[in-house]
Amino acid sequence: MAPRKHKKPEWVVEKERAKRGDAPDTLWLFGLHAVRDALLNPKREKLALMVTPNAANRLEDAIATSGMAPEVVDPRKFHPPIDAQSVHQGAVLQVRPLDWGSVSERCAPGDDTPLLVLLDRVTDPHNVGAILRSAEVFGARAVIAPHRHSAPETGALAKTASGALERQPYLRVPNLAKSMNALREMGYFIVGLDGEAEMSLDQAVADLPHVSLALALGAEGPGLRELTRKTCHRLAKIPFAGEFGSLNVSNAAAVSLYAATLWKNAFKP
Repeated sequence: MAPRKHKKPEWVVEKERAKRGDAPDTLWLFGLHAVRDALLNPKREKLALMVTPNAANRLEDAIATSGMAPEVVDPRKFHPPIDAQSVHQGAVLQVRPLDWGSVSERCAPGDDTPLLVLLDRVTDPHNVGAILRSAEVFGARAVIAPHRHSAPETGALAKTASGALERQPYLRVPNLAKSMNALREMGYFIVGLDGEAEMSLDQAVADLPHVSLALALGAEGPGLRELTRKTCHRLAKIPFAGEFGSLNVSNAAAVSLYAATLWKNAFKP
């Protein structure tokens, strides 16, 4: 008898997919917030909706707005095609990935001075989902990451983003360094976050005029790649009070976005 093959956990599949740079043709979103916001997003192509009676009641308005005919399933028979450990809250929605356009289309400053987040090899979908939430809160124009070694759009990412994935542009590009050079040509000033940098983020932006700003963050542990570091205008750190300090990359993004927002607001009349 051939040995029984065990199905890989969804997080393992997502990590392998991120290393290859693959994006799924379709994906299943799960959880009430993620499903509701996707149902209300006219730009999201929606294919199939499966809900329990309780979730159908809680999503009634969103379902009506979407025009979808859901498959209502008894909770005891609710077995959607997602990882069994996923907290789906009785709602799953099959969709196609969003298309946010190119960096030049989405990030061209125009009359504004946008704020961007650049992610270098941040592969954990939970970290990226949390960063998308922070980026939306602080008004970032987009979050940009390379195709390879970044988290693709998945149900786990959408669940952590708690709806922000439907509103916050998430652009995955073939080559991050080339996109950074294109941003520099557009007038962006790029600050890379590095725990060993000599200046703080406040110091790094203190003498800048009112310009478009991009914050580059690397994966926990290895940080920014050497080419990414060289493509930044400056490197900066988040100061810490003790002898040693380290933040999760999603927390570092939130702190950096807050500091950048304070700096940008100082230029408002």
